[in-house]
Amino acid sequence: MVATLTRIFGIENLQLAEDVVQEALVRALQTWPFYGVPQNPAAWIMRASRNLALDAVRRRKNFRDKEAEIVHVMDREASRMDEAIFSEEELADDRLRMMFVCCHPQIPTDAQVVLALKTLCGFGVAEIASAFLSTEAAIAKRITRAKQKIAEDRIPFEIPSGAELTRRLDGVLQSLYLLFNEGYKASSGDKLIREDICKEAIRLADLLAKHPAGNHPKTHALLALILLTVARTPARLDDEGNLLRLREQDRSKWNRALIARGMFHVTQSAEGGEISTYHLQAGIAACHCAARDYASTDWEKILLLYDRLLEFDHSPVVALNRAVALAEGRGPRAGIEALKAIPGLKSLESYYLLHAVLGDFEWRLNRLPEAVAHFQRALQLTEMHSERVFLTKRLRECEKRGTWAG
Repeated sequence: MVATLTRIFGIENLQLAEDVVQEALVRALQTWPFYGVPQNPAAWIMRASRNLALDAVRRRKNFRDKEAEIVHVMDREASRMDEAIFSEEELADDRLRMMFVCCHPQIPTDAQVVLALKTLCGFGVAEIASAFLSTEAAIAKRITRAKQKIAEDRIPFEIPSGAELTRRLDGVLQSLYLLFNEGYKASSGDKLIREDICKEAIRLADLLAKHPAGNHPKTHALLALILLTVARTPARLDDEGNLLRLREQDRSKWNRALIARGMFHVTQSAEGGEISTYHLQAGIAACHCAARDYASTDWEKILLLYDRLLEFDHSPVVALNRAVALAEGRGPRAGIEALKAIPGLKSLESYYLLHAVLGDFEWRLNRLPEAVAHFQRALQLTEMHSERVFLTKRLRECEKRGTWAG
């Protein structure tokens, strides 16, 4: 809705579009409980947003420049009270345009993805701050600066072409990747997995891959990664919503349709000689999906993919994941040594997964006091309910084994 209103009223009115959609949603919450939910809720909200925006711009001097065009759109839609306000094709193009507006090179790099998450994906400032390990105040400033830059430079609301497209596509893909990450492992709230966000990431990535502007190998690689990872989510939690490790998951619950789609896009991503981090991560996800069971997982191939991924991304988090793969293939001692060798390991000291992984390695080596210490530290560092339940369970396993050994 924000993207569509921005097309009608102009990119300079982006903030207005956001404000009126929010106001329309508030009005829906206030009126629908009394008058009932309309037959087409989306059309109702869009119509209310449109009218609010029209009232606002009519009060502005610069409305005269767009008055004829806007009134034409209003008249065209006035007779379609109970239908979708715009065609699927129009909506798709609007969202694609908004993706590329958010990732325009004139917008500071650190603000591009933040703006996309806020404007296009509906993230709150708190969620974005958590994803970027930043403060809400800092994120709010980035968003404000980005919107000011759009207005000052009159950045066009369009899908670029040629070299300009290539420059912006990476930012768009990164935004979708972060959107998917937030859905697959929420940064806050009671639910570890936010299926609505995962579905939105799939929908937007699929939209981009089908359009000539985004039909590139790395787009297909990202879409493959998302599909193959989301396909495993039905088995990631038990019936009570508690986290299950990969070895504990019932693979019959994996979504085979999504896996098939993911494998198709893996094939599509192989065209040409380009390779990206998305290719390598999709390859790792494909290895997991191709294994009949946990025991038959090709950990050596996964390790090779992580080695190559580290050439692209020197992140300590990638190195942590590589250590897990190494430990699965060569044992927990090898995993611990790999962790000790990570450059910048201290940056992970406040990351609960580091201590959860170390706790698991120590538990497998039967060094229970060390395992307990790491699990306790991990428990202190996470507030997510399902993760706390999982870690508490691991602590009890340590206590039980210690009592039995005694």
